[in-house]
Amino acid sequence: METKNKEYVEFLENKIVIAEEYGFEPDGIIGDLLPHAKAITQWCLKGGRRAIFASFGLTKTVMQLELAYQCIRKENKPFLICMPLGVVGEFKRDNKEFFHSELDLEYITDTDSISSYDVKIYVTNYERVRKGDIDPSKFCGVSFDEASILRNLSTETTSYVLTFFKKIQYRFVATATPTPNDYIEILNYADFLGVIDRGHALTRFFKRDSTTAGNLTLYENKEQEFWQWVSTWAVFINKPSDLGFSDEGYNLPKLHIHEIEVEYLTDNVILNKKGEPVLFKDNTKSLVDVSREKSETVELRVNKALEIVSKEPDKNWILWHHRESERTAIEKKFKSFDLRSVYGSQKNQDKEDLLIGFSNGKYKVLSTKPVIAGSGCNFQHVCHNMVFVGIDYKFNDFIQALHRVFRFRQVNEVHVYIIYTQNEREVLKTLFEKWRNHVKLQENMINLVRKYGLNSSKITHDMKRQIFNGRRSHKVGDAMVYNDDTVVIHQEMEDNRTGMILTSIPFGDHYEYSDNYNDFGHNNGNQEFFKQMDYLTPNLLRTLKPGRIAAIHIKDRIRYSYQTGTGFTSIEDFAADVSYHFRKHGFILVGKITITTDVVRENNQTYRLGWSEQRKDGTKMGVGLPEYVYLFRKIPTDRSNAYADDPVVKKIDEYLLSLWQLDAHAYWKSNGNRFLSYDELKTFEPSTICNMWKEFDKTHVYNFQEHLRVCNDLMESGRLSKEFMMIPPTSSNDLVWTDINRMNTLNANQANRKKEKHICPLQLDIIERLINRFTNQGDTVDDPFGGLFSTAYMSLKMKRKAVSTELKPEYYDDGLFYLKSLEYELSMPTLFDMIDYETK
Repeated sequence: METKNKEYVEFLENKIVIAEEYGFEPDGIIGDLLPHAKAITQWCLKGGRRAIFASFGLTKTVMQLELAYQCIRKENKPFLICMPLGVVGEFKRDNKEFFHSELDLEYITDTDSISSYDVKIYVTNYERVRKGDIDPSKFCGVSFDEASILRNLSTETTSYVLTFFKKIQYRFVATATPTPNDYIEILNYADFLGVIDRGHALTRFFKRDSTTAGNLTLYENKEQEFWQWVSTWAVFINKPSDLGFSDEGYNLPKLHIHEIEVEYLTDNVILNKKGEPVLFKDNTKSLVDVSREKSETVELRVNKALEIVSKEPDKNWILWHHRESERTAIEKKFKSFDLRSVYGSQKNQDKEDLLIGFSNGKYKVLSTKPVIAGSGCNFQHVCHNMVFVGIDYKFNDFIQALHRVFRFRQVNEVHVYIIYTQNEREVLKTLFEKWRNHVKLQENMINLVRKYGLNSSKITHDMKRQIFNGRRSHKVGDAMVYNDDTVVIHQEMEDNRTGMILTSIPFGDHYEYSDNYNDFGHNNGNQEFFKQMDYLTPNLLRTLKPGRIAAIHIKDRIRYSYQTGTGFTSIEDFAADVSYHFRKHGFILVGKITITTDVVRENNQTYRLGWSEQRKDGTKMGVGLPEYVYLFRKIPTDRSNAYADDPVVKKIDEYLLSLWQLDAHAYWKSNGNRFLSYDELKTFEPSTICNMWKEFDKTHVYNFQEHLRVCNDLMESGRLSKEFMMIPPTSSNDLVWTDINRMNTLNANQANRKKEKHICPLQLDIIERLINRFTNQGDTVDDPFGGLFSTAYMSLKMKRKAVSTELKPEYYDDGLFYLKSLEYELSMPTLFDMIDYETK
């Protein structure tokens, strides 16, 4: 990438996100670790905050013990391992086998009894952590074993746990199965480990649904970079050979999945979701119907489980269920078997004793729930048969439970029986689809592990290739457009070239518009965003004619509770930051234009203005966010009269006194007359009401009570939309624009052409007004963030010249299409042209 500023290139390269190292180089390995475990442990210790996503049976327990011993040796301070119930025995057994009891493990329920001199490994379960009984300040390090169990806790509890333990210096997580495509889980691990801020990661890798809050999807062009980044702080491994070691002793047995469908017939009338009688049940989407099906078929499924187990009564079995009614039915039907149940209301110690007892072969049949014993317990040496007495949509619980016996060191073929009714076929289909996604996710990660190993430097080198280096340009009529980094283009532009700057700048780190590090949205927070703007804005000032206007379209930013830690949504005054930035670089702020937006649509996107929440606590709700156009001026050469070097002149017959008053006046309304009555409102279509209200509001003095009355009448008649604001406040003042057509963008054409829509398009109404007000015909209008080249499009239409830069190739191509279409349209002779030609 050629540029006049090598410092800028270095700035871009520093955007590459890799996990920093917070640890130390260990002085030898303490335990009898296998080669793959040694390599992973050394990598974790050097990083200090790392994740081990290793398949079942790859000695994650031993690795965590080694991490604990090493951190204790380094810091002379206790280490904590948090784990699910029933796993303590596994750690104690591995501690004796691999470390020859160098230190005893001590199980604790709280930290009050620990003195600063007890330098040892402490273990506890997540229930104790959840209750706040564990003080993290006692420990030099912590490891979360089977960390995926955290997803079974409430969101508030998970946030509390992760935040509570982020104070510890060395942090590790270990689990075999991050949920397929549950990227939030992976981001939670990264946030806890301190390798990235979750808000930064969300912005960097995920596109947001502009109509639904919280609906995130990984950018297709970011998938490779995302997993490369994850590989700098987490190791995925299915078997030792993934890291180049021998797989001796690591061959999985054959797995037999038995799908057992039982027929559930009823004499009751079957109703669909609308209450209409149907021939067959449809449980494809309704969780309520799925739950009802499970309740009605307990006896049927338990009887089938008894039939299966009775064929091989001398074998050990695990019966997985989800409901207490299923447990009691199993205990009743299996009275002749040596069966024990582990369930939620038991004391934790009793649960652990029973689980350890089964793993030691003290009884034949274990009946429990995946949420209780599905994580951490190793039963492969005692059992190879299991029955899922029922199924649900929770794939992680299913796969974890299955791998209690289907894991390395299992010497027998594994048989898994899945019992379901004919009405639960869709549930089973969904479960298997998630399984396929899980395998695909693992394959993607393992391929990266095989390519890079544990070498973060090599990953970083490959990621540097994402700095843009493929300039294209095209001249369409009087518009010159570029596919390149806008900083580079403006570094090359001559002084005092443009008559106006008109652009919608990226909203800090809110969106990433392209997959290049040059992207201004590709920054870690607003501070880094404005650092990149520091390379652009001085060039905007330099290239703008003295006295002319830079019109900057901006909007304040919503900050969610997870970003601020306040527990509620707040507003970041991004417009103020933009104002400070431009003024810092020599621009003078001369005006602010407010553009109102639809509060109903905004709430549908953010959920921060909810009607129900407002009724619970009015202090929680703010107001809708308008957009702004800030007007900055470059100081003219001659300051005696403050005129621009090249003034924008208005003719008296074009710019009337009445228009000037509306341009210059503030936004103020008071009392007025009524709108349509309740009975009248019922007779009109919503679109008609919208148009009539806008006309009424413009021509009558404003009355808030009348406005509220109309809204109430619309609500009572069932015509008040929840999708958009039907009768918004309007303004005839040029400082507050309430009549902007939100759909009047080139995005509408994008939708028609089935092309990717721009994330934040600028309305053509806004562009037209600004160009008309602040430029002369023949002036060059500069849009440094071109998008679909909307500004260049309107500039050509209004007989101006244009220069525009867009980084994203897809937007550049689509924008070029619109400009060429407009060029063809403008070049076509009109009827009057033809008449004029005939008379010559």
